[in-house]
Amino acid sequence: MELTQVRERLDLIDRELCRLITERLDLARDVAEAKRGTGTGIYDPARERAKLRDVASHVPERYRAQAIALFSLIMSQNKAEQQRVLAEGDPQSRSRRTRRALHAADTPFPEIASVACQGVEGAYSQIAATRVFRVPDITYHGTFEGVFQAVAAGDANYGVVPIENSTAGSVNAVYDLLAAYRCKIVRSVRVKVDHNLLASPGTSIEDVREVYSHEQALAQCAGFLDRLGARPHVCENTAQAAEMVARSDRGDIAALASHACADLYGLKVLAAGVQDSDANYTRFVVISSKPEIYAGATRTSLMLTLPHEPGSLYRVLERLFALDINLVKLESRPIPGQDFEFMFYFDLDAPVGSESLTTLLDALDDVAEHVWYLGSYAEVL
Repeated sequence: MELTQVRERLDLIDRELCRLITERLDLARDVAEAKRGTGTGIYDPARERAKLRDVASHVPERYRAQAIALFSLIMSQNKAEQQRVLAEGDPQSRSRRTRRALHAADTPFPEIASVACQGVEGAYSQIAATRVFRVPDITYHGTFEGVFQAVAAGDANYGVVPIENSTAGSVNAVYDLLAAYRCKIVRSVRVKVDHNLLASPGTSIEDVREVYSHEQALAQCAGFLDRLGARPHVCENTAQAAEMVARSDRGDIAALASHACADLYGLKVLAAGVQDSDANYTRFVVISSKPEIYAGATRTSLMLTLPHEPGSLYRVLERLFALDINLVKLESRPIPGQDFEFMFYFDLDAPVGSESLTTLLDALDDVAEHVWYLGSYAEVL
């Protein structure tokens, strides 16, 4: 056949495929209603295996892999549609609870609020808080858990905690605390991190034998510290390290902290911008005890526990692909007390109110043991 004829034939086949796929998805409502009546679960692994074996038997061997992949995706779309149908009319469905947390389009994000941060004045968390809130009333806590406790108890409207760094990676403790306290993410902000070597007046860089800072800052300046030949010491926070150096009468110690800490604690900058990478950003999240969604929320975070069996993560990723949702970040953390079982954290490029996100929120219970919605929010750059 001529190319034009081939393309005409392909177009006819594609239109027929569209009609049949639409008809198949329409039948998902009938399947869902039948399952609702019998209490049958959406995911039926025996039925899926039998279906894929049947598919494989009806195509030439050279096309079996492609046919199985195609029908796996079609069945994933069908299951998502069944979940959506079952959630219709349920006021407690995940999508409806999410919509109830959405503020009116003209409601601005708060400019004034009580905010909990880890560390002391001059910490990067404080810098992040002043980027998000115009006039934050900041209280400081010794640990990340202290921030979560303050938010959970209602002692602070919001908390600001670091969740990942562009060079040192994720802050695992914060992911674990999100799982433990079930706080919601209402905003995120990226802060350019410039670490400076700070010491008491009169100290020269040649005198420095020990350097104090947060473990993430020490990791981000590992090359510099190696060249300096100084021994690193971990502190709870970069600003706390600067405060400790300022109180000490030793002339052989220094801190890695923000430039603001030099002015706050009367220290001298021995070396500026000593991080190993100039593209050094830390992403902070603003947490709340309840979901709050504001206009412009384009990122959504979820937390899932999955069955401890082959293919469980694949089924979630397949669902994201079927709904054309971009996965921005995937993080796994071990579940305390459960050997080889993990909690998964998903950051999705999924604007609140989009049809794909609405469907997804109600279409995960068949592929996950537990689903927690962590929030939809905008990121401040």
